[in-house]
Amino acid sequence: MARKTKPLTDTEIKAAKPKATDYQLYDGDGLTLLIKSSGSKLWQFRYYRPLTKQRTKQSFGAYPAISLSDARKLRAESRVLLAKDIDPQEHQKEQVRNSQEAKTNTFLLVAQRWWNVKKASVTEDYADDIWRSLERDIFPAIGDISVTEIKAHTLVKAVQPVQARGALETVRRLCQRINEVMIYAQNTGLIDAVPSVNIGKAFEKPQKKNMPSIRPDQLPQLMQTMRTASISVSTRCLFMWQLLTITRPAEAAEARWDEIDFNASEWKIPAARMKMNRDHTVPLSDEALSILEMMKSLSGGREFIFPSRIKPTQPMNSQTVNAALKRAGLGGVLVSHGLRSIASTALNEKGFPPDVIEAALAHVDKNEVRRAYNRSDYLEQRRPMMQWWAYFVKKADSGRLTDVELTTLKLTG
Repeated sequence: MARKTKPLTDTEIKAAKPKATDYQLYDGDGLTLLIKSSGSKLWQFRYYRPLTKQRTKQSFGAYPAISLSDARKLRAESRVLLAKDIDPQEHQKEQVRNSQEAKTNTFLLVAQRWWNVKKASVTEDYADDIWRSLERDIFPAIGDISVTEIKAHTLVKAVQPVQARGALETVRRLCQRINEVMIYAQNTGLIDAVPSVNIGKAFEKPQKKNMPSIRPDQLPQLMQTMRTASISVSTRCLFMWQLLTITRPAEAAEARWDEIDFNASEWKIPAARMKMNRDHTVPLSDEALSILEMMKSLSGGREFIFPSRIKPTQPMNSQTVNAALKRAGLGGVLVSHGLRSIASTALNEKGFPPDVIEAALAHVDKNEVRRAYNRSDYLEQRRPMMQWWAYFVKKADSGRLTDVELTTLKLTG
């Protein structure tokens, strides 16, 4: 019969004195206390590795920092792992690795890596908006949590304060952005499943609202209002430029002289500045070219066609026209993005082909199959259409747009 080891006692451990050479005290089931000649006392657990069956030992730390009771608990934990054919030392190394990875894979750090990829496919303004929203509403709540520890309820809880303030559209965008970060985490091998897939269903859906705009027959009143409004010449030119080119506020405000081809009467906007990340060419009407001629002297040879008054090396703010509309008393009636709606309505009611109008608005067909086959930008068809729209605006600006003219203006102007 094997000799049974008598368990150690605290009294026995405290009484153990160093000798000329190291020696061991045995507690049983592989747990020993190594008494060093230097006087230190170290806990060790001796066992056979599950796969190789080689004899080895695992260190539990020094006594008295690790008490007898603590050492026995650690031994029990290691024996449970061995019963499952798991090497305790390999398990310990894996935990350390996971801990180190967790520190470098927090939601904030993973989001930064995702954002660096994302911003290459969107405009600079949109990329900045994405980051600001996460910085303001998400990082304070979960930025320091490892993506491996994040559950669906963690994410829902992080977004709930945004819902509480009634910003339902922001909630929708945040859920979408969080999901993209977590999908990135999965694709880069950090997590096996994406917990954010359905978090949007935990919140009320925002009611879709159209941006405030007016009908084309109200354009003469708008032009009269803006003509008498207390705004600078440059701001009025930007307003007209945005209206005539049917571009988005940021695209119009950030227009550069090197994007203009005067010989071809075209404005070539690079993909990096477009919402859909695709190059967009705008045929310039005679009236749009007149705006450029006016801005040549006002911009003073600077990079941007519409330079900021405060920082001339920078473009006007994309909200400049919006602010001008509000000062003119049109707050809640019309926003600058709504100028595109006026043009769209007028062009559709005139009977221009829908595909040509959508191309002018730089919209992308939502039907993937149709989009794959229809790659035309309808540039040549857009030239007479944009000139017709410019003449429509010119007539409205003169205050001479009658009900009859709304439907009888010729394509040639």
